[in-house]
Amino acid sequence: MAHSSDNVSVDNIYKLDGRVPVSKAIPFGLQHVLAMFVSNIAPILLISSVAVYNGEGFTAVETARLIQNCMVIAGIGTLIQLYPIWKIGSRLPVVMGISFTFVSAMMLLAAKDYGLMIGAIIVGGCVEGVLGLTAKYWRHLIQPIVSACVVTTIGFSLLNVGINSYGSSGAYAFGTWQNLLVATITLVACLVFQSLARGFWKQLYVLFGLIVGYVVAIVFGMVDFSTISDTINELGIISLPQLCHFTPKFSAGAIISVLLVFLVSAAETIGDTSAVCSGGLGRDITDREVSGSLACDGFLSAISGGIFGCSPITSFSQNVGLVAMTKVVNRFTIMFGALALILAGLFPPIGAFFSTLPDCVLGGCTVMMFGSIIVSGVSMMSACRLDLPRNMLIAAGSLSIGIGVTQVDGFFSHMPAIVGDIFAGNPVAGVFVVSLLMSILLPKNASPESVGSLTPEDLKDFEDTADN
Repeated sequence: MAHSSDNVSVDNIYKLDGRVPVSKAIPFGLQHVLAMFVSNIAPILLISSVAVYNGEGFTAVETARLIQNCMVIAGIGTLIQLYPIWKIGSRLPVVMGISFTFVSAMMLLAAKDYGLMIGAIIVGGCVEGVLGLTAKYWRHLIQPIVSACVVTTIGFSLLNVGINSYGSSGAYAFGTWQNLLVATITLVACLVFQSLARGFWKQLYVLFGLIVGYVVAIVFGMVDFSTISDTINELGIISLPQLCHFTPKFSAGAIISVLLVFLVSAAETIGDTSAVCSGGLGRDITDREVSGSLACDGFLSAISGGIFGCSPITSFSQNVGLVAMTKVVNRFTIMFGALALILAGLFPPIGAFFSTLPDCVLGGCTVMMFGSIIVSGVSMMSACRLDLPRNMLIAAGSLSIGIGVTQVDGFFSHMPAIVGDIFAGNPVAGVFVVSLLMSILLPKNASPESVGSLTPEDLKDFEDTADN
């Protein structure tokens, strides 16, 4: 259907639907790619460093091909989230990428045999996809306070990623003044541009900060351009993705361990998409959107493993933070980010160029975005009425236990290894399980529907109890 010029407006960047001039849509879409690009390829780099297939380790060429594939599947997943196929996809401004949640489990399986990892991903992804399609039957179990706790924890779990990036680069040791200076200049550039720019340009502050930080990083000798020529020598200028290269192998133990992580990933996806709706669209998420986002998360993860040979994909929290801060939610605009990812996968030098961004430049831009996720989660918790004893207990109990156990080394040392693999390094998993159990088991005598029945004396009694 043709669109008249009246329907094409830069103001549509703040609306879910509508056309935006391509010249304006491209930089906003590119901003999303720059926010997640290195995080998208980092899991593959970690997994391939220990991976074994048919008794042999991965070569540099095989790793480069996996990086190429992970960009393509991230772009395809994002497109389907934006423009669903059947019931698969949320129709929300959700950006997909290779999940960090699975890294520990994937490295364990890949070190044994990459085929075991692929087989477990295929089964686990299909199970999550089916759960997504049937979400209306169990969605009520995930109460708003559970999603709010998960969103808040996602933000907390990413803070160390942002700060580690803030002090890192390939040229200098962690925490050196050069890294910190470049990161700080990047952060200041973001803040100054956001403060001084006018109109829609104001929302491009992350892209502006990345450009400024990248130029400064070149001056400090942090950018290694040799990786671009190395990539061209290995894969050429244009290279199609290598598909169905790994034969899946199926093991009950591997499948069960990965299935548990998929449940945690599903909780993260619910949290991310809820945060997109609350932070970007100013409303609650619908059952249809939950169902579509989870179906995309699961089935596309199965395709990511079975066809592209990559680990599972999921919604990217840093892009949720970008949506929350910029309020740019237009699907047409973010589509250009998805197309850029696919393009980067088809043209390896493009991906190689993006990968030259030093960590400290990315850290200077992402620390604020990760913090905004925490703020979104706190706002969601506030909307859940934390003055109600039940909701306060769920939030306090899940956050203290789920995050607390990750702060103590060896807490799960006498438990089965799989328990530690899931909960020791991933606070989102613990918060999800604890908040879900508490929401199911605690009496629902203080639900939002019964707020009107609470008397001032009830609230006073609760405040006295909290004070004591």
